[in-house]
Amino acid sequence: MKYGIIHQFEGGTEAQYKAMIAAVHPAGGGLPAGQLTHVAGPTANIGGSGRAGWTIAVTHDSQESWDAFRESVIVPAMEAGVEGGFTSAPEETAFEIHSEG
Repeated sequence: MKYGIIHQFEGGTEAQYKAMIAAVHPAGGGLPAGQLTHVAGPTANIGGSGRAGWTIAVTHDSQESWDAFRESVIVPAMEAGVEGGFTSAPEETAFEIHSEG
């Protein structure tokens, strides 16, 4: 079953986003294995709190492909630190996709 993930980085910026994408996505562009879509942009109201930041929403072909990407790529990058990237973990919402269109 397809799987959706929304990451919201309070105080996050476009520059931090670009640094992270350069570190965790395949060189030369494109999406990681199993990732079907990727959208991102500034957020003025994270979680309805009025806090600004950056939001990333992706879909994967399965929870397993998301878990593999998160554990083998994202977590190690965040733990090591990405120069110019996000400095804290995001608020995360994840869900099975039952409808799309």
